[in-house]
This record gives sequence, structure tokens and C-alpha cells, in this order.
Amino acid sequence: MKKVLVLCTGNSCRSQIAEGYLRYFAGGKATVYSAGVETHGVNPRAIATMKEDDIDISWHTSNNIEEYRTIDFDYVITVCDNAKERCPVLPSSAKQFHYNFPDPAKATGTEEEIMEQFRAVREQIKQYSREFVERHLS
Repeated sequence: MKKVLVLCTGNSCRSQIAEGYLRYFAGGKATVYSAGVETHGVNPRAIATMKEDDIDISWHTSNNIEEYRTIDFDYVITVCDNAKERCPVLPSSAKQFHYNFPDPAKATGTEEEIMEQFRAVREQIKQYSREFVERHLS
């Protein structure tokens, strides 16, 4: 079974959303992990926006990349430029992918405007995740 790591700065929004969609689209074809170069806790708005799409990530935890140092990943996906720049060298031959998604945690405005930002990023990550699974895990 393929092992996929999604890496972001704080493992709170983008990487959590990507982990949820990659698990959903991959079914049993991959083991999916997410981590951050720091840990900020899972963002409640990320949980809420995924719940709107019937995917429960409320049980996810915010993990540091160091926790997974011994896992030989097949794929590492960085979902923000900061994580790509700060990503430690992993002891594996993982194929690396990168897409810099906007950070919904930096959204401002009313609660509805902020949630719209989360939904927009969720849809970008959903499409990316679906295409990644079709190309690399099917």
C-alpha cells in the first residue's frame, strides 16, 4: 500500500483538508498522513467546512513532521511554500509534489466571509486531491 504525507506549516487547515480528501478518494489504496513543520492544532473552521462536504476530520490530530521521520513515504505533498522551504530531508525516496494553496486561516472579514474563504480553498484542495489519486494511486 502506498504511503502519502501531506505537509504544511502548522498542520491545522490545508494539510488536514488534503488528508481528508486524499483518504476519501484513495479508499483503501493508500495510507495518508499529514504533518506540519510546526503544530497549531486542527482549525475548527477546517473541521466545519469539511463537515459541510460530509467528511469528518474532527478526529484528526496536529502532528509534527519529526513524528514520521522513520516512515518510508512514497509521496510527499507540500501544500504551502513555507513548508516546502522548511521541509526537512526525509530518509526516503518519496516523490515530491508541491501546490501553494492560499491559507484560509489568514482570512479576514465577517464569519461568513471567512467561511467562504475556507470553502474556496477546500474546493481547490478537493480537486487537487481527486486528480492526485487518479494520476498516482489508481
